Amino acid sequence: MKEVLSKDAPQPAGHYSQAIEHHGLVYVSGQLPINPKSEEKYVGSIEEQTEQVLFNLEAILKKANSGKNHVIKVTVYISDIALWDRVNSVYARFFGNHRPARAIVPTRELHFGYQVEIEAIAAALNN
Repeated sequence: MKEVLSKDAPQPAGHYSQAIEHHGLVYVSGQLPINPKSEEKYVGSIEEQTEQVLFNLEAILKKANSGKNHVIKVTVYISDIALWDRVNSVYARFFGNHRPARAIVPTRELHFGYQVEIEAIAAALNN
């Protein structure tokens, strides 16, 4: 197993890794809408939060020698299912024609008032 740590994504604030690469798969921990440069806890619109989360996800995948087109499975945690259409619009724009397997998990609250968190599993590319 190999820990993945990108300076272009928020640093872990607890006892976890941004991602772990193992046997050609990258397991990315749930990403929140935190600006990696300032560590600012970003609570803008749901669209802005989703964009920041996906930016963080992409930075980690890049560091792991992968990318958004190699994502196999995504889990999206959302604070209010009524926001889903807005999240899905940003998500669809981000992934384009690539359609990973996905689960949507409605929750009541996320840390610090965030409205969305996304975790993913992706294939790592050969070096």
